[in-house]
Amino acid sequence: MTPVQARTALSFSCVGHSISHVFEPIFYVVALVLPAYFDISYEAALALILVGKLLFGIAAPFAGWLGDRWSATGMMAAYFLGIGASAIWAGLAGSPLEMAIALGFLGLFGSIYHPVGIAWLVRNAVNRGQALGVNGAFGGFGPAAGGLMAGLLIDAFGWRSAFLIPGVVTVGLGLAFLWLVWRGVIIETKIDARSDPPPDKRDTARVYMIIALTMLVGGIIYQATQASMPKVFEERLGDLFGEGASGIGVAVMLVYAIAGMFQIVSGHLADRYPLKVVYVGMYVVQAPFLALAAAATGLPLLLVMLMMVTFNTGALPAENSLLAKYTPPAWRSRAYGMKFVLAFGISGLAVPLVAWVRATTGDFSALYLLLAALAALVIVVGIRLPRERPLPAAEAAPAE
Repeated sequence: MTPVQARTALSFSCVGHSISHVFEPIFYVVALVLPAYFDISYEAALALILVGKLLFGIAAPFAGWLGDRWSATGMMAAYFLGIGASAIWAGLAGSPLEMAIALGFLGLFGSIYHPVGIAWLVRNAVNRGQALGVNGAFGGFGPAAGGLMAGLLIDAFGWRSAFLIPGVVTVGLGLAFLWLVWRGVIIETKIDARSDPPPDKRDTARVYMIIALTMLVGGIIYQATQASMPKVFEERLGDLFGEGASGIGVAVMLVYAIAGMFQIVSGHLADRYPLKVVYVGMYVVQAPFLALAAAATGLPLLLVMLMMVTFNTGALPAENSLLAKYTPPAWRSRAYGMKFVLAFGISGLAVPLVAWVRATTGDFSALYLLLAALAALVIVVGIRLPRERPLPAAEAAPAE
């Protein structure tokens, strides 16, 4: 693979990661205004995304299997075109049922990215933590851009534009991707740029059992936070960033943009220090901020939300590096697919949990206390991960 081919693949992998996360916050901001258009409650509007959230994770293993057995580039082309077309459909939906179906297809096509795109990235990366950190930062830019873009577009052109405009842009990226594949700028590759010694089978079994639980719990924390954040900001932030959907969008953007940038730092840490220390350490710092979110208001609420999201997503480079370390290359897409069944599929049940807590208690205080307890569970379980030594500095190679 030439440097141009490697850089192009990395660029599309990073942009694809942003897109995979951009439509969730768009919907959660749109859900604030949907009750007036569809004559439904806020909780019912929030439930429209449930099938899409489940498919986003549950379909990931099948997408990973196709990426391993058929073509990673073919799956990435289907990803860009499918998710863009589904977003356009959601923007044209005329009823809650049609919106739910369109969001279901958006989740189905969105399930392609993480098992295929991240495995594609890992295969071409020498400094995996650094590459995953940069890629994770782009993943954080998705919610940041989505929240801001949704607020601005809703206030300027109405809620439909929040889906239509990014959907058209994504279809355009898919067509550009196909053209680059046809020109040979983007190619398939099956060989890892970096080879690791085979891990002990006992360590592999232990890592899989532990990380399955921690990925599920971490996913629940992420999903519940993302689903509840716009409503919490609407109720507790005041007019710190202005009134209407735009002000909420700005606040969501700040949280996810800064949290995304931190993944570059945590990716660097994952290359320099034991993955177990980095991974568990992120939850040690995260848990107190989740508890503080139960009662924070105003500017302190914004800072608390920023810190809890930063350290939740900051664990991802170490988590993905652990999977890469203990999984053979030929099975890696399927391994990442199974991860996202837990991290984005089953954990998507956090969305009805958010709606139920809100309907039952009238706020989200109990929700954040529960999430703090779940973060503590990750700490207790994560310390059972096997020990490892950091790679010597001399073995690290410059990123492509």
